Amino acid sequence: MSTGPATSLYTALVDDAGLFPPTSLHMDEALARNRRDLERGSDVLTHRFLCPASRIDRLRGIDYRPRRIGLILDTSTLPDFSDLPVDYVETRLPADVSVTELVQRLDLPAGVRLFAEVPPRKMAVELPENVGLKVRCGGETAEAFPPVEHLGQFIRSCADNDIPFKATAGLHHAVRHFDPSLGVDRHGFLNLLLAVCEAVEGRDPAPALRTTDVGHLVRLARAVPEETARRARRLLVSYGSCNTTAPLDDLRTLGLIEEDT
Repeated sequence: MSTGPATSLYTALVDDAGLFPPTSLHMDEALARNRRDLERGSDVLTHRFLCPASRIDRLRGIDYRPRRIGLILDTSTLPDFSDLPVDYVETRLPADVSVTELVQRLDLPAGVRLFAEVPPRKMAVELPENVGLKVRCGGETAEAFPPVEHLGQFIRSCADNDIPFKATAGLHHAVRHFDPSLGVDRHGFLNLLLAVCEAVEGRDPAPALRTTDVGHLVRLARAVPEETARRARRLLVSYGSCNTTAPLDDLRTLGLIEEDT
């Protein structure tokens, strides 16, 4: 739990994206890690296993089943997943399709939530019930990392319109930092989280996204009121991380969660 007043800020924050780059684990390795994480029981991890639709048959071939699955739609049609504990489906929003049209095409079962991935500068203000957005915060090239201004606009629009969203890619560590291999600043997941807190309180999220001052970020995190944390986490549902150890290590090092969390 958090050592500050906002005890819910980090709860169920990190989805398991071990199958995806740069970790790119084999299915059996990824599921074994998911099982170990579940047994250890960290409150920060959702234990939701993110799996491409093209690989669910391979998942079915292994005895262990994750507690919950986020299905990443990388196929032209939605496969049958009625035998699996899928609670989220995530897919890119085609350029010529509205979110409402996408919902109608997919026709997801009751209880399965859709997250439509959009570029940070493209917003859908009116969304059907049980639908959220997804934003990409990085990738394998410098161009894949959205500028602070674009990501800030996205966060502000979600806060203003009460739109839940998930984040993916590039959030490898808590604090924003320069990646010399790509020549780009990587967004930090703590920066993102605190930017959402700023937005729900009516302030500009960009300064929290931009700062690399670790002490300042920690002070901001410890000052987040519980009600602000709850509002922020209703917006930022979770983010996918290919490494499920690094987020915990970073939060412990910063003194924001207990050692045994």
